[in-house]
Amino acid sequence: MKQSLRTRLIIIFSGMLIATIVAVCLINIFLLPVFYENTKVSQMKTVYSRALSACNNVDWANLNEAGRNAVYDELDILSSNSNVNIYIMQIEANSGSGDILTLNYAYPANSDRLQEVTKDQLGKYVKAMYFGTELGDNCQIISKEKSCEVYKVYDNRIGSNYIELTGQMPDNYWIYLRANYQSIQESTVVSNQFMMYVGVVVVIVGICIMFFVSNQYTKPILRLVKHAQNMQKLNFSARYQSDRADEIGVLGDSMNALSDKLEETISELKTANNELQLDLQRRSEQEQMRQEFLANVSHELKTPLALIQGYAEGLQENVNEDAESREFYCEVIIDEADKMNKMVKKLLSLNQIEFGNDQIHLEHFDLNGVLDSVVNASDILFRQQDVTLSYQKSEEPIMVWADEYMIEEVMTNYVSNALNHVKNENKIEIKADRQDEVVRISVFNTGDPIPKEDIDKIWTKFYKVDKARTREYGGNGIGLSIVKAVMEAHNQQYGVINYDNGVEFWFELDIKSVD
Repeated sequence: MKQSLRTRLIIIFSGMLIATIVAVCLINIFLLPVFYENTKVSQMKTVYSRALSACNNVDWANLNEAGRNAVYDELDILSSNSNVNIYIMQIEANSGSGDILTLNYAYPANSDRLQEVTKDQLGKYVKAMYFGTELGDNCQIISKEKSCEVYKVYDNRIGSNYIELTGQMPDNYWIYLRANYQSIQESTVVSNQFMMYVGVVVVIVGICIMFFVSNQYTKPILRLVKHAQNMQKLNFSARYQSDRADEIGVLGDSMNALSDKLEETISELKTANNELQLDLQRRSEQEQMRQEFLANVSHELKTPLALIQGYAEGLQENVNEDAESREFYCEVIIDEADKMNKMVKKLLSLNQIEFGNDQIHLEHFDLNGVLDSVVNASDILFRQQDVTLSYQKSEEPIMVWADEYMIEEVMTNYVSNALNHVKNENKIEIKADRQDEVVRISVFNTGDPIPKEDIDKIWTKFYKVDKARTREYGGNGIGLSIVKAVMEAHNQQYGVINYDNGVEFWFELDIKSVD
């Protein structure tokens, strides 16, 4: 079963409190009596020494009332402050019979029941010291010195334990000290009961305090756990917020740093993986393009090569001996060779643009010059095909940022495409419209619209909508592919729009005002 850190802390803290209370109770039971006994013995020896000092040079037989009162007062104070009963008496023992002849009290002066008890007890000690008699089972000597002896005594008469000291004084006087030992045992029981009551309260209060104190540690740890779970889910936006300067704060800062490092590393891995995928995709596309390129080139070159070979073999075999026929054969060979030459040049140009070998060189030039150049170069073709051209040159310069050579290639392909497909009214319109930050150049020709299923495919290499017509005017389906490659290299928009009476091809370029 899962156990929280807070529960563990409370259990450990409570266990320590209970163990401490139990240990104190055991110490009270087993060690306190010994300690108290040793302390009491030491205390009684001290009282004995001070009593001797108080009675030094006292002549009890000839002591006047003032002197007696002074000694009694000093002994009373010593007895009261030390909680020890003090008795001083004169004893004469008969060494022959083993009996005490006389025992007269010197302190205290009055004779009462207690003095009778102490007289018997002291007499027993004196007999033991003088005559070696047995003290009895209820009496145990615990300390013995030259001048005094200390006993632990159980009083059968009252059922209580005492610690007693007997010591000899000058002139056959004896001092007898007696202290109740039963009180320490009662105190131990009371102390243990008190410790139990206080312990219960302390444990309850301690648990409450520990509950709130543990929150100061468990809550930030739970936040760290949540932060770790977010990291596990690759969510690195969450942060551990804390102003703690202890180990938990250091751990939180370390986890934040780890989160940043993981995010950075994963980002780098994703970038590398994305680049690898793109590279693999490019390689796959390039391989596919290479295969398509070889297939299309082989297909496109097959017909002109067959024609060239056929007419060349005819010339070699003198199929037609007249000069006019030979001239025709030569013109066919030259025309097909020229078509192949143009196609190869376009393929090389397209290949360089697509694979980045022919980098664009942005220039700031007037677009009117390019448009004029293309229109003038195609003027003879407009007249040969009886095409009505609509082109109105802008009175102001149209400054654009682009590669002038490549844009001229785009315009040439658009115009050439329009000439090849113009029909019906035989109209071609070329215009340039400013639109915010770009200029849109469009070439419109009257004729048949492009079928919808082919409109997205016309930018693909070697794709032909009408193969028969394309072959008729010598097209190879590369021109619009060059337009696509050039405009994507410029990162500009291009496209085609179908109208009821024709088709419009367009592209856009960035413009800036004239300085």
